[in-house]
Order: sequence, then structure tokens, then C-alpha cells
Amino acid sequence: MKKIASFTVNHDTLEKGMYISRIDGDVVTYDIRMKLPNGGDYLSMSAAHTIEHLFATYARNSQYSDSVIYVGPMGCRTGFYFLVRDAVSHAQAIELVKESMAFVRDFEGEIPGNKKEECGNYLDHDLAGAKVIGGEMYEVLKNWQVSDLKYKE
Repeated sequence: MKKIASFTVNHDTLEKGMYISRIDGDVVTYDIRMKLPNGGDYLSMSAAHTIEHLFATYARNSQYSDSVIYVGPMGCRTGFYFLVRDAVSHAQAIELVKESMAFVRDFEGEIPGNKKEECGNYLDHDLAGAKVIGGEMYEVLKNWQVSDLKYKE
């Protein structure tokens, strides 16, 4: 079988940040890399679950809500995929992810969509852990530019 594009990225040199993973027609997939690959420190499932609820809620309530397709964790637990229509410029996508991470970092209260009837695993959340990761990612991305979206060789 043909190797998928994400498996061709050199994970030995991949740093925390935000990258363009692929572009398919009018859909841009961003790689939001929150942990170093194969670094021994990974997103806990509980924190990733909470980030998913908060990141998706913020992005889908933003001015770009009609262009947000998907927000979800990577199976390797080193980050998230963020898919948007290309009506959202790369600069706007960076800003939206930064704002989303600040939202996660600063969130207080009841996690959106966290009632038994709304979520398939509503008891498995870690808001404190999610807030730490949101704060770390905000710091990583605070000066991120469109030129930084390209994977390093």
C-alpha cells in the first residue's frame, strides 16, 4: 500500500508547534504538535479528552465556525489534528488555535458537552491537565508565523 503523508514526516526532528499536514481540495489539515514524538511524555487520555471538548467548542463558536471541520486527538497522543476549509487563511488558523489554547488554559467551570447524555465517556476528564497543556501550547504558538507552518527538513 501507498504510505500516507503523515508517515513521511521525520518524527525524529519534529518539534512542538503547528504545521500544515496536508491540503485536500479546499480542506487544510493542521498538525497541532503538543508533545515531542517518541519523547516519553504524551497527552493523557483524560487531558486530551478535555482539550478536545474545549478546543472544539471554542473553534466551532468562533467567527470561522462554518469552516471548522474537525478537531481531534492523534492516536499517538502527541497532539491534535485541526481541519478547516481554506476560507480560513493560514494566519487566521494560527490565531484561532492560539485563541483556542488560551481558552483551554483559562477555562473555569463545567466542561462543555460533559453530561452523560452528551458524551460517551463523560467521567474521563482532566481539566487541570488540559489547562497546563493549553498554556504550554499558547507559549509555543504566541509568535508563530505562516512561515513556521512548514515541517522542518
